[in-house]
Amino acid sequence: MTGRRLTCRELIEFVMDYLDGALPNEEREAFDFHLGVCPDCVTYLESYRETSRLSAEAARDPDADVPEDVPEDLVRAILDARARRAGNSSGPVE
Repeated sequence: MTGRRLTCRELIEFVMDYLDGALPNEEREAFDFHLGVCPDCVTYLESYRETSRLSAEAARDPDADVPEDVPEDLVRAILDARARRAGNSSGPVE
């Protein structure tokens, strides 16, 4: 290793590049070293991987119905937020 040390903040900034294999060797070595000494960042990386996996799984069929176990209040809140972003702030989506 080159002696370069990463902070937790730097590690978080480069997680996508790390997982995509896009980091140059020196940065990847620093990243791997940091993971070897920082259990919090290991937990963060595992959580990021799982979130990415779940996001990809959820987007597999964008026209699929929302699963039955998703609370109606959550569905309504998401639809309301989407309507507001689209500029339609006239109220809840029915």
